[in-house]
Amino acid sequence: MKVLIVDDSRVMRQIVSRTLRQAGFDDLDLVEAENGRQGCEQVRSERPDLVLSDWNMPEMSGIEFLRNLRDTGDQTPFGFVTSEGTAEMRETATAAGALFLVAKPFTPEAFAEVLSPVLG
Repeated sequence: MKVLIVDDSRVMRQIVSRTLRQAGFDDLDLVEAENGRQGCEQVRSERPDLVLSDWNMPEMSGIEFLRNLRDTGDQTPFGFVTSEGTAEMRETATAAGALFLVAKPFTPEAFAEVLSPVLG
């Protein structure tokens, strides 16, 4: 399975990759993007099975990225991995079509819990 990790921080993309392996998802094909605009391009070219996206990024935020995908009819499973996890943000994410929102700091156990239904 292919997972697209979208975050403007290279270090955070590496942490998400490492946490995926620690959660037991060590056979994934991981691709990366630095913001929502690049994420849209990667979804079209790479056809990932899941998108893990930060919320706050330059050029195009995570929520704008998700709304752009859904507006074009793309239904790729999408989850947020972000530093903020307010009830309002969770509501906004769900209303836009996100499957989950994992707030930082996160653990391999938190990843396993939300990703197992999607990645098997």
